[in-house]
Parts: sequence; C-alpha cells; structure tokens
Amino acid sequence: MDYIPVEVHRPFGRGGWISIDHGGLRAKTVVMSVFLSHTTIDCHDAFALSEWWRIALDYTMDPEDPNLAGHEQCPIQDPATGHTLLFHEVPDEELPPKRIHFDVRPRERTQDEESTWLLEHGARLIADRRGLYGPGTGWLTMADPEGNQFCVLRSLAQVAQQD
Repeated sequence: MDYIPVEVHRPFGRGGWISIDHGGLRAKTVVMSVFLSHTTIDCHDAFALSEWWRIALDYTMDPEDPNLAGHEQCPIQDPATGHTLLFHEVPDEELPPKRIHFDVRPRERTQDEESTWLLEHGARLIADRRGLYGPGTGWLTMADPEGNQFCVLRSLAQVAQQD
C-alpha cells in the first residue's frame, strides 16, 4: 500500500499554526505566552523534603542562596537540564489533595496582562497573592478549566525591573 502525503493545517497555541504532513510536525509562527518556571510541591517541611529529593534525584541547590531549615520555600535544580522543583510549605494541617502544581511566567506580557488573558480563556482565579511580600511581589493562584491549579508569577522582565 502506497502512502499518500496529506497536509493538514490546524490552529496551534495563540495564533500560530503547525503543519502536519508525511514528514511529521513542522512548526510555523508559534506564539507562546507563558513558560514553565518550575514544579511546586506543597508540603509541611520544605527544607526536609527538598533535602530528601535533592539527594534522591542528585539535584543541586543555589550555593549563593542555600536552602536552610525553617525556609518556607526551598528550590532544587537538575544540574543537567535546569529543571526546578520548589518545595513550598503550606500552613494547612491537611495538605491539599493536589499537592503538585505548575508555576508559569509570562514570556512577553506582564503578570496582570497574562492573568487577564487566562481568565478570558477559561481560567478561574483561586487566590490573589500579589504584594504578599511587599510591592511587586507575589503570584496569582488560578485553575484551568478542569480545576487543576497553577500559579502565575511575574515575568522575568518584571523581576529584573524590581531588582
């Protein structure tokens, strides 16, 4: 049986397109608005759990900002890929059923612009924690259309402006 190439176009992302043909996927003008900053794990003892996973995964911590007992947030990174796990203490006696979530950063827009876009496209605001540690800090906790929670951080440009 001979294979007859068929080209199919379908929307991809926010205005970009991909072409599917016999050669596989070929990206064209893909516009991304956010990127995965890190994966967050809610826990009771961020330092202890980050240390356990750091050893188990052979990850590292930032030598200029090491994790210490009592820290509420303890990130560790894969030295090969840069993937980051962030262990985040939650005060709740009972941990939430979904303890792992994505933290995303806007690529081109501000945190406010990105959260507005997400709300317009089906996300739901769960909690607004902007300004939690002073002006220009914090995040928004949102849920996707199926209820999976994620956090929207400030863009890297906003972080650089603050510093």
